[in-house]
Amino acid sequence: MTKPRLISVAADPAEARLAAALRAPRIAIERLAPQVDEGRFPVRACAGQSLAIEADIFIDGHDQIAAQVLWQDTGAEQAVPMRLLGNDRWHAELTPSAPGRCRYMIEAWYDSWGSYRAELAKKVAAGVPVALEVQEGLALVREAAATQARGAGTALLQQLDALDGALARDVLLAENTALVMRAAQPRRFLVRSARVEVDVERERAGFASWYELFPRSLGSNARHGTFDDVISRLPAIRAMGFDVLYFPPIHPIGTANRKGRNNSLRAAAGDPGSPYAIGSADGGHDAVHPELGGIEAFRRLQIAVAEAGMELALDFAVQFSPDHPWLRQHPGWFSWRPDGSLKHAENPPKKYEDISNCAFYAKDEPAALWRALRDVILHWVAEGVRIFRVDNPHTKPLPFWEWLIADVRARHPDVMFLSEAFTRPAMMYRLAKIGFSQSYTYFTWRNSKRELTDYLTELTTQAPAAFFRPHFFVNTPDINPYFLQTSGRPGFLIRAALATTLSGLWGLYSGFEHCESAPLPGKEEYLDSEKYQFRPRETRSAGDIVAEITRLNHIRRANPALRTHHGLRFYNAFNDQVLYYGKRTADRGNFVLVAVSLDPHHAQETHFEVPLWEFGLPDDGTLEAEELMRGTPLSWRGKVQHWRFTPELPFAIWRVRAPGR
Repeated sequence: MTKPRLISVAADPAEARLAAALRAPRIAIERLAPQVDEGRFPVRACAGQSLAIEADIFIDGHDQIAAQVLWQDTGAEQAVPMRLLGNDRWHAELTPSAPGRCRYMIEAWYDSWGSYRAELAKKVAAGVPVALEVQEGLALVREAAATQARGAGTALLQQLDALDGALARDVLLAENTALVMRAAQPRRFLVRSARVEVDVERERAGFASWYELFPRSLGSNARHGTFDDVISRLPAIRAMGFDVLYFPPIHPIGTANRKGRNNSLRAAAGDPGSPYAIGSADGGHDAVHPELGGIEAFRRLQIAVAEAGMELALDFAVQFSPDHPWLRQHPGWFSWRPDGSLKHAENPPKKYEDISNCAFYAKDEPAALWRALRDVILHWVAEGVRIFRVDNPHTKPLPFWEWLIADVRARHPDVMFLSEAFTRPAMMYRLAKIGFSQSYTYFTWRNSKRELTDYLTELTTQAPAAFFRPHFFVNTPDINPYFLQTSGRPGFLIRAALATTLSGLWGLYSGFEHCESAPLPGKEEYLDSEKYQFRPRETRSAGDIVAEITRLNHIRRANPALRTHHGLRFYNAFNDQVLYYGKRTADRGNFVLVAVSLDPHHAQETHFEVPLWEFGLPDDGTLEAEELMRGTPLSWRGKVQHWRFTPELPFAIWRVRAPGR
């Protein structure tokens, strides 16, 4: 008799495919969010701010499944249950507790008890006999009890064994039974997603109000300002509600090719030069310009800033005056022309004769250059600085920034970097992916309702939402926006209202609160730019908007919904000159609506829709509101309301709640 031939699964491709199919996940987890480039870069989050996790999770047929997020924070791994939003989309909210690298993963399994209970409930409701179904339920309870050592499943089984059919049926359908069985039942067809890295930073990485000033201008036209002069100005800045004080470079300024007023090629006697031309005989990036008062004055300022509840941010500009010490000590780190002259920086048609760039991939010890630049940051970290605004990072190699930021934050996780990269979107976003905490944005040039809606929709609902934190500076020493040049005081109020309520991060360069707007003719630059001369200012001036800025910063602090750009929703305002939007916390405990007239020259009015549906209210429902700029209480009945805006106050901010809450 011929023996049957045994076929090895490994030798039979068809059998191997079958074996693999039997082992393959039955449950699918797709469209995991947030994640960045399929896990190549970490998701960005802030300690204390809610992080929403979502995925499409589904199984064949009509059986039920369960899912949860496994979250590895600073402590032990925790499990956060997910809930079904609809159409196979599952959702969970979690809140990172502290800065550091964290991870999350989604797991899902076949919910045998949920499937059974749903089927049993349908049959009971239809009056179908369920004696056999009760026996099936008891079998599931026995299976769950067998996996535990005297656990809740065992106690439940003992309770059910003492009941007759009808009573057992009711216990099997009870919510308490469902709670026990969700925890006790075997998790069949369990599947897990890949782990996703999350870079959690401190709250100020996502919520802060920045004030930029040149310390040297706090003296007079005849006297160079000092850090002690800044200390005298601190109370006024803090009173406006700012919590980050930012300086352009504070280092020694070179004299070779020093620029004069309005960027002229020749400096007159007494012209201070651009602080971005870093380096002189007094030192380089790790030194303080002598006329600012030296390092001891800087340390006094640091103490005063901390006592005011603020934080100091410094500029890290990787550029060098021809007088910088490194040019003598490490000439191989720089680019030289064929005639032996130093190559100065250019961005045609712009020329920067007073600065030169280093060569990041120079033949002469590039690793030493990278370490030296890293050590500049570590020097100022040792002086207590934890925030750095980086000048033009898009003109330096991406691998350099990825290495530097990772190295610094591995030593000091609380250090933050702001990217000043007004450049192509792909480059701006890549800088955020590799580690920059925040970034300047195109907000400066988005003025119409369509432009603002499209841009904020991109930042809050598309890929950048997982990694890009927009910092809405309303002006900078380099940018005097065309809108502000012609809009007068109302235009400054409009831009301040938009910046403070659309993003958790906003900032201004001093002079904005005084509505300064005189331009170089035909250019988006300031006349008599402070980059090249002293610009002393008084604390208050006629027609300033100090009071309005103060109130806006107070509203931001008092309303958690405004502390992030996430959660933004645009609503209907029936006027193309009015932008209308809202933000809310995850529990709806704080719900803020904002409407801004984009017309600085004329009064505007609009009908707008109150989002009653967000509160589960009908179209004729009632919401209680408070207009926060003036503190006026309101009661809105019905979905459509009306508001009139004037150039004196071209925006409104309302905190709303359902009656009785």
